[in-house]
Parts: sequence; C-alpha cells; structure tokens
Amino acid sequence: MVRIGAHVHQDDITAHAEAVGAEVVQFFLGDPQGYKKPVLPDRPVEGVDIYIHAPYLVNVATTNNRIRIPSRKLLAQHLEAAASIGAKGLIVHGGHLGKADDPQTGFDNWRKVFERMECPIPVLIENTAGGDNAMARRLESIARLWDALEGFDVGFCLDTCHAHAGGEELLGLVDRVKAITGRIDLVHCNDSRDDFGSGADRHANLGGGRIDPELILEVCRSAGAPIVVETPAEGQAEDIAFLRKNL
Repeated sequence: MVRIGAHVHQDDITAHAEAVGAEVVQFFLGDPQGYKKPVLPDRPVEGVDIYIHAPYLVNVATTNNRIRIPSRKLLAQHLEAAASIGAKGLIVHGGHLGKADDPQTGFDNWRKVFERMECPIPVLIENTAGGDNAMARRLESIARLWDALEGFDVGFCLDTCHAHAGGEELLGLVDRVKAITGRIDLVHCNDSRDDFGSGADRHANLGGGRIDPELILEVCRSAGAPIVVETPAEGQAEDIAFLRKNL
C-alpha cells in the first residue's frame, strides 16, 4: 500500500496531518507567491513523510534574467532548507517561455540548473496545466526536457488535474510518462474543476470535478508512488479515505 497524504498549511503541520489522516505531507516553506528565503517550520514535523513544494514563481526556464536568476537562487535555497528537515523531494513546476521564444532555450536553461547546483535531495519536476510554450505541459515537451537533462538524477511528479487540463488522457498515462522519465516519484492526486484541455489549473475534491474517479485511481495504482492530494482542505480527509478504500 502506497503512502497517502495531503498538501497542508505550514502553521502546524503535524496537527493538520493527523486531522486528515495523512501519512505524507507537502507544504510550502513560506510565501508561495514570493521570492523571500524559505522559512523552516517552528516545530518538528513528526510521524509523516515530508515533501516541499517550491514557490510558484520559480521559473528557471525563462529567458527573462530578472525571473530566471532569482528563480535559480530560490530553488537552491529551498533545496537546502528542505534537505535540512528531512524532506524526500522538492517539487517544482516545469516553467515556461514567452510565445516568441525558442523552446530549446528553456530546455537548455533547465540543464544549466543541474550543471551548476548541488541537489542534496531529488528535484521533482511537475507537469503543468497551461501555457502554449510550457516546458512540462505536454508529453512531447517533457520528452525534450528529459533529453536535455540526460545524465542528471531528476525526478518526476505527476499531477492528474494538470494532465487532464493540459490535454493529456489519463488512461495509460503512467506508462507513457515512465517511457520518457523512467520513474514517477510522487502523484498529485487532484480532480479538475474544468474540462479536458482547458489549460486551467483549478483543483477539485475527488469525484467533485470533471475527471472520472476510476481514471484517477488507475493513475494512482499504476504509478506505485506516494500520493498527495492538493484538493480543497474541507474535503481532504474524505479524499484520502476514498483512496485508501479503493486502492
């Protein structure tokens, strides 16, 4: 049985985990929408596996120096902080370029990250829902990204809502992803409030959105990786219970 948990607020992580029955927790180290240094929890996190999500603003692929350079710095700071509290991985979005930019530039910028930075814990690149020039929305882009990162120990986080909204069918998706990345380290198990291919990153509780719950379960079974629900907090306990019952 894989370990199942939730994304929780960082104010009292252990208490939030107990409240929803989580064996795994994911949280931010500070403001997810800012460039400030990570802030460690003010009390120990006990009895659960830990994953840290990097701030949403991190975009190491971009050609914009004012975003790419602070993004690299922030990523390095979060890696060090996450490792210091025993996290099993740092999740980061694949990022994107401007419409007129050559996608290869973004893949090359990602490679420079691993050429220049020590990784005390795995970096888990997550597929994203939107953007026409995104590094990790569609499988063909993910394949080009993994080609660029050949030789580095890079992990993958598969988000079911992002895949659905990004236009990737969930049926058989795990096999298609593993054929590219060789691994899935974490599943973000989320329903979607929006239709297939919408490009909208809006999560829903399991069974409360537009994705067939059986397809979500199929992804979780096939991936064989720890599972984190990033669904609305009021339904997380029910989402975790649903997964435990059906997996």
